[in-house]
Amino acid sequence: MRRFLLVLTATVLLLTGTAWAATPADPRITGAVAAWATGPLYVDPDYTSIADTNEIDKVVAEAKVPVYVAVVPTGEWFPERGDTELLAGRLAAANGKPGVYVVMDGDRTYGVAHEIAAYAPDWTFGTRDQSMSSQLADYVHGIEQDRTTPEPARTTPTPTPAPEASSSSTEDKFTVGKALANGAGGTVLGMMGGGVLGGLVLIVAAIATPRRRKGRS
Repeated sequence: MRRFLLVLTATVLLLTGTAWAATPADPRITGAVAAWATGPLYVDPDYTSIADTNEIDKVVAEAKVPVYVAVVPTGEWFPERGDTELLAGRLAAANGKPGVYVVMDGDRTYGVAHEIAAYAPDWTFGTRDQSMSSQLADYVHGIEQDRTTPEPARTTPTPTPAPEASSSSTEDKFTVGKALANGAGGTVLGMMGGGVLGGLVLIVAAIATPRRRKGRS
């Protein structure tokens, strides 16, 4: 029932054309930020039965960089419209602390680096019957510290690329006039070529044929 209300709220906000800022009024975001005030893990009530929180806490504690984890539902019907990296970025902006922000939905683990010199994998895929702490461990294992300039995580949708111009706009279009012109030109060239070839044949034949001598009178 709670998930239905959450999805319904998100849908209503989308249909009413709400302009989402860097930190939209998303119950998942407000819930995560409130939980992160006391610890790096937030688990949505719908996931409490499958999230092994104690083991997840151990994985987070052993990470090389600060890691904030949100175990929440995701999908096309939420404000990020299936762009879970965008959700992670909005979580990071709302929390306002440097680190790697991780979103887990039970199947995949997504993450972004926020204001920290580190590489974070875009996502990893969990295997069947794999615990959430094990999924997180696989993801955290891919985090690497580097020397890049720390940057804030993305909080706006990725622009949709403009469609490429159709190739037909640059190519000559077929017209009846052009077809006739091309056909007439081919006919003329064929006639000229045939005439030249015929003339050569006559010349060769004339040379090869011996002349008859005139008889005496």
